[in-house]
Amino acid sequence: MNPLAQHALQQTRRYFFGQSAAGIGSAALASVLNPGLLSANNNAPVKTSFGELPSLHHTPTAKRVIWLFMADAPSQLDLYDYKPKLAEYFDKDLPESVRAGQRITTMTSGQSRLPCAPSVFKFSQHGEHRAWISELLPNIASIVNDICIVKTMNTEAINHDPAITYIQTGSQLPGRPSMGSWVSYGLGSPNKDLPSFVVLHSRIPGGAQTQALFSRLWGSGFMSTRHAGVALRSAGDPVLYLSNPSGVDAPTRRRMLDGLAELNQDRLNVVGDPEIASRISQYEMAFRMQTSVPDLTDISDEPQSVLDLYGPEVKEPGTFAYNCLLARRMAERGVPFTQVFLRGWDHHGGLPGAIRGMAAACDRPSAALVQDLKQRGMLDDTLVIWGGEFGRTVYSQGTLTKDNYGRDHHPRNYTMWMAGGGIKGGQVYGETDDFSYNVVDKPVHIHDLNATILHTLGVNHEQLTYRFQGRDFRLTDVHGNVVKDILRS
Repeated sequence: MNPLAQHALQQTRRYFFGQSAAGIGSAALASVLNPGLLSANNNAPVKTSFGELPSLHHTPTAKRVIWLFMADAPSQLDLYDYKPKLAEYFDKDLPESVRAGQRITTMTSGQSRLPCAPSVFKFSQHGEHRAWISELLPNIASIVNDICIVKTMNTEAINHDPAITYIQTGSQLPGRPSMGSWVSYGLGSPNKDLPSFVVLHSRIPGGAQTQALFSRLWGSGFMSTRHAGVALRSAGDPVLYLSNPSGVDAPTRRRMLDGLAELNQDRLNVVGDPEIASRISQYEMAFRMQTSVPDLTDISDEPQSVLDLYGPEVKEPGTFAYNCLLARRMAERGVPFTQVFLRGWDHHGGLPGAIRGMAAACDRPSAALVQDLKQRGMLDDTLVIWGGEFGRTVYSQGTLTKDNYGRDHHPRNYTMWMAGGGIKGGQVYGETDDFSYNVVDKPVHIHDLNATILHTLGVNHEQLTYRFQGRDFRLTDVHGNVVKDILRS
């Protein structure tokens, strides 16, 4: 370079700060290859780019997680939380002693009254522990001995976006890493040809009302972007730009990536930005995914008996059934965290008709996933989670009739279930009051849920930390207790 031009360049603020950053380049790169080096606790899990086993805090009971996320909040009153005494309160105002001044949304706060709406659906008992399950979920009822139904989930968030952000990232404010990113950061992945965190979006059932989902819900926040979830598409290439452009064959693509890697490495050596190392890694992952992803998404090798288990929609890419099968195939290939979203549970009005369609879409595939994993001997070390961001109110939003009503948001209590991965099946945990409005026994906060999920993976949620802007962050913030009662001893 011309010495005069080099001298002039050195006088700019941008160049000064670029050179300053290079001084910590080695430390930054080390934090990408081995995040545990900069963790607040020396026992924090370690992930390297070389596939080494992580340092776990205790013996795990789960190797992987599949979260069937029911976005928009299904009604616990119409699916799992049977309240027979509500029949006596039909169209009567919710007693003030039950609400006790708790806040409600603006969607119902303007109503002149809050009339109680018992479920129109029949419930019956199933399994060894006689768990009550709605007639809408006959297939889930058939696996009740394998699942733990938690009736006392609760959260502070009362609207969809902050509530989903909260349960996914541990904060109602955007910007934190998601659960899957924490798992990727802490544990890595045994399969270097697939991402450690994969997201599947299911087709919305016809006529369903839904809220938007933003990519930050599976983002890596302030962590390296290599820990972000990779969303697979249901049409075209499963991942954008997975296929080579016309006229570009695999050897040409390989040479292009090698050249690009050299340029990126040169830049990394100059500025020390760890995100450049992430970019190099992601380009390599994309190249390997050209082979691994088509194999993953081609279900033609599945026996007909397995396809029948998931139902007739399993052959239609983008359906919840298809995505549940893909989740099992990813579990077989070692993907540590898979999240399957099913939207459409936002039933502020016309709930009885709308929830029938949603239940029909989710019931058989959800049960099939558990059964499929079990018959393959994989359920013991695969944690399956089913549930959304909050629950639904006992009182009707809008007009109430004998066969029609709506339900508003309800964060005070709602139902989720878990199976496998060290969870004790065949139990119902916690209890709510006669209105499914308040927890009366064994509350489980969403921080407790996340702490328990990490525990099954062999991770102490208090020790999995990430230093950012001078503070050690964790998924559960400064909260959370492992719910030991639901774990197998």
